[in-house]
Order: sequence, then C-alpha cells, then structure tokens
Amino acid sequence: MFHLDLLLWWVLVLLVLVLVVMLVCMCWTRHTMIATRYRRERYGTLCRREERFWSFGIQPGGSSDSLPLLRNGRSNSLGTLGGSGGGGSVASASINSQDTADTAREGPTSLAFWQARSISLMEMYTEQGEHSEKCGDINFGLDYDFSSETLKLRVIQGRDLAARDLNGLSDPYVRITLLPDKKHRLETKIKRRTLNPRWNETFYFEGFPVNKLQTRVLHLHVYDYDRFSKDDSIGEVHLPLCQIDFTSKPQFWRKLHPATKEKLGELLVSLTYFPSNNTLTIGVLKARNLKAKDINGKSDPYVKVWLMFGEKKVEKKKTPVYKCNLNPTFNQNFEFDVP
Repeated sequence: MFHLDLLLWWVLVLLVLVLVVMLVCMCWTRHTMIATRYRRERYGTLCRREERFWSFGIQPGGSSDSLPLLRNGRSNSLGTLGGSGGGGSVASASINSQDTADTAREGPTSLAFWQARSISLMEMYTEQGEHSEKCGDINFGLDYDFSSETLKLRVIQGRDLAARDLNGLSDPYVRITLLPDKKHRLETKIKRRTLNPRWNETFYFEGFPVNKLQTRVLHLHVYDYDRFSKDDSIGEVHLPLCQIDFTSKPQFWRKLHPATKEKLGELLVSLTYFPSNNTLTIGVLKARNLKAKDINGKSDPYVKVWLMFGEKKVEKKKTPVYKCNLNPTFNQNFEFDVP
C-alpha cells in the first residue's frame, strides 16, 4: 500500500510539471507572436517614414565649407578627427564616409520631379568641379525590355585607363550598382595587364518598372585587381536613369572620375593648452548634419576622445550618448595631463 501511494504521488508530480511546461511554452509562443507583430508594424511605419523622407528629395548629411574629418573603418562610427592645437583655437570639420544612403522609395511620376530627384541623389555621391586626374573612359550600353520590366546593361570596353600597378598597367574590372542601393552589386571579369580592356558582358536587372528605374543612379566603378592587397580604385561614373530614353538603345562613352566620399557631418571642438600646469583641455561643443545610422533615420551619437603619445593611446574619455539626434549639443570639456 505504501509503494502504491508513493507511485501515485510521483505521477501527480510529473503531471504538474508537464502542465507547468505546457503553460510556459504557451506564454512564450504568445509573447513571440506579439513581439513579431510589433516589429512588423514598427518596420512598416519606419518604411513609410523613409518613403516620405525620400519622396521630397531630402538628403541626409550636407555640405559645408569646413576642413575634412577622417573616417576610419567600416563600423557605425560617424567619423574621426585628429589634430593638435593651443591658445584656445577652435576647429570645425566635415566628415567623409564610404557608406551609402538607405534604399530610395517610389514617389510621384512626373518627369521634372524625377530629374531633380536623381540629380539630387547623384550629388550625394559626387563632388562638384573638374577633376585634374585622368582616369580613362568607359563604353557601355543600355536596353530596356518593357514586357519583362528588365534593364539590360552591356559593359563593352575601357580606354586609356589609369595605371595602378608598378609595371605601368592595371588588371581592371567593373563593379556595378544601382544607387542608392549598394548592397546588391555585380562585377565583370578581370582583364589582366591592360589599360584598354574589352569586357563585352551583359547584366540584367529584373523587376524594375520604369518609374522605379527613374529613382536610381547607375554607378560604374572601375577597379584594379590586386591579389594580396586591397583593390585600387581607377575611376567611377554616375548616370541618373531619369535622363535616359528607354524606348531607344543608347550607348555611351563616359569619362571616369576619381572616387569620391560621402559627407558625414561636422564637429565643432576647441583646444586650449596651459603651459603652467602642462594640461590640454579639449572642448567638444556640438555636431551638425550627422549621417543617420539607424533605420528610423536618426543616430545615437557620442564622441570618444583619445590622448595619443606617439602611437600609444594614453587616456580615453567620451561624452554622454544623445538619443535620436543628428545635431547634438555636447558642451563637454575634457582635461588631459600632457606627458
């Protein structure tokens, strides 16, 4: 009798444990479904916001007349600034980047709007003025199939390309993107030891109606392939597709220009050196026109300051984080003892 009661007790305990596990699984499943639905609704709202952002042709960042800041690495860093000063000098600089803007959305279909829009997009990736460096020319053609909504790009040849190797030649290939989308890219084959390559390759961009193509800028970037180091840029060309008559089959000879970098914003700082106690005070005042790094079109910026002695990092300090702000005012002063 005693053993039977003990067995019933353990069966009851196991049933309770099974019920508890089932209840936990049900709660977890419901929580996951609610969270997934929330993310989908939030992402859809952000995409609609992004669509409105691009439909008015607004450009993240902006140009300025200040000195350039340097960008280092491929992380979410907005930019880095290096320098020295004294006597209360103040410096403001612009930030450069190789990152691209987010994917553009469709909007109104008037030709005037798309011309202004695509030219505005092109200005985000190119600098104004003439380039003194000769990079060569590239020959390519376009053909659009209205029935399948497919753009055909034929990369034909290059001419008088700039030499990037020690032997006075290059190993050129072409990287192709439809800006502002830079995630999906195509590449031609590499042509060895030549400054006048002939590729004769055709690429297909499927599922692109005309009104979607008019929001894009064709970007052809010619590189020199290096086996043991980073490929060297030879030159690039941008072609706003809103300017193309897709009823014809145009061919182009376009000059290549040196690759440019996108502006990341500006940072205002001050430097004051006190010889009496051998200290350096760095004031991080404010930033403006920072590049949006988050999906909501904003960033959460902060500034990290390093004191360098030769190539050694001696001391590090940083400002607080300012949430969802592209024009933060820091007003932070950092004092360093100079070695």
